[in-house]
Amino acid sequence: MMISSLRFPSPLLLFLCLLLMNCQTSKKITNDNLMIVKGRVEGLRKGNLFLQKIEDTLLVNVDSTWVNGSPSFEFKTPIETAEVFYLYLDKEDGDSLNDRILFFGEKGEIQINTLLKTFESSAEITGSKNQELLQEYISFNRKFNDQNLDLMQAFYQAQISQNKLLADSLQNKIDNLLRRRYLYTINFAANNTDENIAPYLALTQVFDANLALLDSIAIKMTPQVRESKYGQEFVNYLEQRRAQEN
Repeated sequence: MMISSLRFPSPLLLFLCLLLMNCQTSKKITNDNLMIVKGRVEGLRKGNLFLQKIEDTLLVNVDSTWVNGSPSFEFKTPIETAEVFYLYLDKEDGDSLNDRILFFGEKGEIQINTLLKTFESSAEITGSKNQELLQEYISFNRKFNDQNLDLMQAFYQAQISQNKLLADSLQNKIDNLLRRRYLYTINFAANNTDENIAPYLALTQVFDANLALLDSIAIKMTPQVRESKYGQEFVNYLEQRRAQEN
């Protein structure tokens, strides 16, 4: 008698349960490949924020959000491998300066906090290992750029005053500084070949370096980095260089 009182779920109910479980599993997989970019733009009351990236040499909008009242924002987008994105603020002031923040995006949560008046220069970015390395590289590279600017100014002054001996000396210093910057970049990339910043720097900063130096980066890249967006682009670029130079 007890057995006859039991009720088994209907086929429709079983189907709905399986469908729900499948959706939850799919959602979990999607979240594993999700990048969340959130933060605040202090001083911003109204405006459009765009999440952008480079696709086939073109800057495209990945997502956008309208800020109205609260300075907070949030973007969610799927991402396969770490790559460079941009946070663009449309200030509608006709000035393209200081309105776009470059950052290295990757899976997980990225925090970007900044100020409206100094949107780009005040940006504080956390949550990305590649971004930490990029900021370290930019900090050192800025010193090279400052030295180069000082040398270039002195060089032009020497040319104006027709001081050939001084101009030649300064030109040698400029050339040596450029070689030092190239070697620093090569070494920095070669020491971080387990991150996607290695092929990124090779492609954007020292692409015209000697093939042997570029190969020193490529041969040390981990399989994961080699299969990434920048890793594949870097390997393809090296193959093209070899074909042209042979």
